[in-house]
Amino acid sequence: VQLQASGGGLVQAGGSLRLSCAASGDISTITRLNIMGWYRQAPGKQRELVASITIGYNTYYADSVKGRFTISRDNAKNTVYLQMISLKVEDTGVYYCYLGGSYWGQGTQVTVSS
Repeated sequence: VQLQASGGGLVQAGGSLRLSCAASGDISTITRLNIMGWYRQAPGKQRELVASITIGYNTYYADSVKGRFTISRDNAKNTVYLQMISLKVEDTGVYYCYLGGSYWGQGTQVTVSS
């Protein structure tokens, strides 16, 4: 299984970005691992869970992003999305998508400028 993330970039505070992460490979493994989501790592900080979504569309959000980020997935495309609005400088970091805690994407940089 491989995860391919895209959609990061540089945006001003208050702006929006949409991240995508497509899983490819063995479909039975992707289905069995169920949960897809995003972690982020800011400079000098530990990696933190931002949001996750199950194959049945149950979601989780970190308190810091509730009301601003929306996670969704297209099970037919094995793709998870993270819509981010009202971005803050503290949202800056490398965002990693994951599948079931076993597979990770390559990371995509999100930089929010003041």
